[in-house]
Amino acid sequence: MNKIIIASRNRGKIDEYKELLSDFPLAIVSLLDLSDFPEIRETGATFRENALIKARAVAAAAGETALADDSGLEVDCLQGAPGVFSSRYSGPGKDDLANNQKLLDALRGIPEYRRSARFRCVIALVTPRGKEYLSEGVCEGTITEQPIGTKGFGYDPLFLIPSLGKTFAELGSDVKNRISHRAQAMRAMRDILSYLLKEGAEKGCGSAF
Repeated sequence: MNKIIIASRNRGKIDEYKELLSDFPLAIVSLLDLSDFPEIRETGATFRENALIKARAVAAAAGETALADDSGLEVDCLQGAPGVFSSRYSGPGKDDLANNQKLLDALRGIPEYRRSARFRCVIALVTPRGKEYLSEGVCEGTITEQPIGTKGFGYDPLFLIPSLGKTFAELGSDVKNRISHRAQAMRAMRDILSYLLKEGAEKGCGSAF
C-alpha cells in the first residue's frame, strides 16, 4: 500500500484528512507518528509558500509523499488578518482560545454587516521524485460576536455560515467535510491523487509517488 504523510501535528486537521482520504488505498500517517521530526518554520508570505515549505521538507526528509496545507481566516475589515498568521495570531505557543479572544477583541463594536470573512486553504502535495501539485479552496462566512458550538477546532466557533445559520463548530463532520475550505481544496487534490495512483498501477510499480 502507498503511504502518504500529513505534514501536520494538528490532531483536528489530521482527523479531517483521514476522513477525506478514507476511500483511498493509502497508509496515512502524520508528524504525530514521527515524534523525532523537527519543527518546520513557516517563513512564507502566502498560504501557497507555507504549504510548499512543509510538504517539501517532509517529503525530502522522510522519502515519502507528503501532503501539507496552509490555511487560515481572512477577515475583510481587518485587511485580511489574521491570514497566514492565523494559528499564531495571539503569539507563539498560544492556543485556539487565545486566538479566538484576540479576534473578538479586534472586532469589538464592529457591526454584523462588516464582519465578513473567509477560510482559505492551499494544499501542496510533494513526492520524493520532486513532483509538486497545488490546490486551493475558499469558504465564505461571517464572524460571530461570541463562540458558538463545541465541535471542530481553531476559529470554528466564531465562523458562521449564513446560509445554514450555524458555525463550523455546530456542524457535524459530514456537513463540514462537504463545504469547508479544506474539503474544497481536497476535492481537487483527490483528482490528482487518483491520477498518480492510477499511473503507478498502469506502470506496474504500484506507485507513482
